[in-house]
Amino acid sequence: MKIISYLLLVLLIISCSSKKEKKEKINLLFIWTDQQRFDTMKAYGNDKIKVPNLNKLAEQCIVFENAYVTQPVCTPSRSSVMTGLNPHTTGCYENNIPLKAETKTLPELVNDPEYRTAYMGKWHLGDEVFAQHGFQEWHATEDSYNRYYSKGKDDDKKARSSYHYWLVDKGKKPNSEDGRFSRDFSSNLPVEFGKPKFLEEKAIEFMEENRDNPFILYVNFLEPHSPFSSTLNEYHNLDNLTIPENFSVDEELSLRDITRRFSGDKATSEEVSDFVRRYWGLMAKVDMSVGKILNKLKELGLDENTLIIYTSDHGEMLGSHGLKGKRYAFDESSRVPLLVKLPGKQEQRIVKEAVSQIDIAPSILDYLGYSVDESLEGESLVDVWNGGQIQNNYVFFEMIKPKKVQDKVIDNVTSKMKISEQSLKKALAASSRVVVSPDGWKMVVSNGDKNQLYNLKEDPREYKNFEVFT
Repeated sequence: MKIISYLLLVLLIISCSSKKEKKEKINLLFIWTDQQRFDTMKAYGNDKIKVPNLNKLAEQCIVFENAYVTQPVCTPSRSSVMTGLNPHTTGCYENNIPLKAETKTLPELVNDPEYRTAYMGKWHLGDEVFAQHGFQEWHATEDSYNRYYSKGKDDDKKARSSYHYWLVDKGKKPNSEDGRFSRDFSSNLPVEFGKPKFLEEKAIEFMEENRDNPFILYVNFLEPHSPFSSTLNEYHNLDNLTIPENFSVDEELSLRDITRRFSGDKATSEEVSDFVRRYWGLMAKVDMSVGKILNKLKELGLDENTLIIYTSDHGEMLGSHGLKGKRYAFDESSRVPLLVKLPGKQEQRIVKEAVSQIDIAPSILDYLGYSVDESLEGESLVDVWNGGQIQNNYVFFEMIKPKKVQDKVIDNVTSKMKISEQSLKKALAASSRVVVSPDGWKMVVSNGDKNQLYNLKEDPREYKNFEVFT
């Protein structure tokens, strides 16, 4: 009996040691949104928007005040966040270009079989509803990208997202002729049937199931991306809205930006208040579900061993410079929130220096204890996460030509702006490169349009284009 008792004790010690070693691996909870501009929480100067859970999270995080995307467009930006490579390297230089199978995302770069991995929400990097790139669990929310599925998946175009089946199980009937739930339909459902609630439930289920396993979990909300409507449209009082202070700037825009004003991106004074109100309502939906996810993380005792990152894939003009949408070099489109909460840390720290999302993947790899592949184009910011200072950091991002502009719009612009059709078409075909310097200058250099130069320290809302590179 003594021998048996001794053996049982040894086995118990080994078992406990094994569990302890497994728990020592740090979890990653990566939460991100779509089209969230930087000034949408208290840490970024907005104390009127109702996002208490995000505000609470930011109070415990490293807050990067000036974080830039690699390109202010969904697919290109996402490719960089997931891989640590620039859009011109991934080949995802425009929306709906699939990420190549051989291009590794973070779970593939970690390449550790002990980690449980899951991706939930909008992907927008090809073959939307199918598990891929090192993720074992996959819960898609978007069914509108089936026409972009890769060759060989023609028979799968009728496949539907996890969110689709979740709604069906709740008694909802698809509203589209092809048997899908449209974005307009799902966005305006009550909160308990919305995509944020679905992602909240799936994220909580995953964490509960993997409380004893190291995990990598990405949760991506579509909101506050269009359609800019929800049951929380009137959640904020109109009197409390913060309308962009540079709404009616009358500066000389680039020809490309001027043209977009003529082709649907102009924000009028009559609509901007309602636009902001609806946009904030969508942020409130996200906030509610983020709060539930973070509460569950703490309830399970996982917050002390989990790295949390919160960011977005690009911003939204929301009336700034009289414009709507993304694809602009202006900060409202290219600058996003970036929060980093280290395991067990509770104090807020503000980092004012400019950083790029290209550094997120190598930083995560470094922090989790894995080597950073030399092919990655970003750099680890772990020293900064641990209290170090950013030294002489230049941030670079790309701007490609906009979508095709109708001839009638070109005719309208050339007549009103008194410029030649040839000059306008050259500007519309141009690509630009943007650099933000350590001393706060932003330079936009184009190969066919007006160049731009702004002093962000003295002119953070980008009123004055010095135009020294014309």
